[in-house]
Amino acid sequence: MSSSERAAAERALEQEHLLNTLLAERDGLLSVLDRVLALRGTARLIRDAAGADAGFVADIESAGHAVIRWLAGNRTNSLQDVVVPIGQGVGGRVQALGAPVRVSDYVTARSITHQFDGLVRREAMGAMLAVPILDDSPASGRTVAVAYAALRGPGEFGDDAVHAVQRIAADAARALRLANRAEAGRDTAVAAERRRMQASLHDSVGAMLFSIGAQVRDLRSTLPDNPVLRTRLGRLESDVSAASLALREALLALSESSPERALPIELAEHCRSFEARTGVPARLVQLGEVRPLDSERTALLINAVREGLLNAEKHADAGTVVVSLGEVDGGVQVAVADDGVARTGEGADGEPWSEGSGLGIRLLAEKAARLGGRVSLVHDDDGGTTLRMLLPGAGSGR
Repeated sequence: MSSSERAAAERALEQEHLLNTLLAERDGLLSVLDRVLALRGTARLIRDAAGADAGFVADIESAGHAVIRWLAGNRTNSLQDVVVPIGQGVGGRVQALGAPVRVSDYVTARSITHQFDGLVRREAMGAMLAVPILDDSPASGRTVAVAYAALRGPGEFGDDAVHAVQRIAADAARALRLANRAEAGRDTAVAAERRRMQASLHDSVGAMLFSIGAQVRDLRSTLPDNPVLRTRLGRLESDVSAASLALREALLALSESSPERALPIELAEHCRSFEARTGVPARLVQLGEVRPLDSERTALLINAVREGLLNAEKHADAGTVVVSLGEVDGGVQVAVADDGVARTGEGADGEPWSEGSGLGIRLLAEKAARLGGRVSLVHDDDGGTTLRMLLPGAGSGR
């Protein structure tokens, strides 16, 4: 290598090191941008910007209620962790309107309800202003938190105070967006590591167990009639089947998804992973919009697709695999269809399947049945196979 080539290589290494350092610093900054830190200082900023005696922030939780979490200038803990449903008090009215609300004397105001008068009296609060903290993503406008300012005793919050608190609310919304992005990045990293572990276990331990099982079956079919040896080989085959089932359970557990992740995204990732491993084209077809499901149903549908893809990879000798997702009969259905060779055995709905795939699908069928769903494995006339799972919605009562 010439001196100029060495110099160029050294510069490339230096630039790569600098890039890695910058990325590490960025990840470190993002890691502290969580929801708590995004809102903790907002209460004090509200109090100072509005010239108020107290400022506090209520976070909108998954149930849709606001919960007062962060306070500045408070004298007691009476307002700490108070739940404010939509429509109740100043904060509930802000949630309902999506706009600022102000009163000159909280306990006598006719424009609000008065479920919280006792708590407000303990803090000796009179005039109060509440402003929505709005999701600043495009075309959203959803209220994600409520910012409050309060005076002790009667008074007025003018337009300048409203605008000042709205500016603080806009800054808090941007901080929340960065916090959510950082959290999504961490979730993505965890999901990527799970997929890496899945692929590693599948390609190493799974392949080894499959090979051992195949060799044991070959030995049993070719050995002379020796009852003792055949019994020992039978036990070994049972042990291998049990180990394969345990591995399959581990792979299913690793594929479990949080409810925040969209089901179509998860299924598309499994299709891409399957295609990368096998070279067999696999695509996701979504048949219309699918309502959000709870984490248990989401994970079970993902596991069904994972099982169908694993079986197609191991047994079907397929040229193409199609995964479909859609709503059927008031529930959500996934299907994995391949154009491979037919498999033998018997499935959950009386349909045939292979000895190797039966245990995993029976497990899925049992879990689906507990939720009022069903699993089927159907062979097409041209030799292909389709695995289907249908689960009712959480509130269907099926």
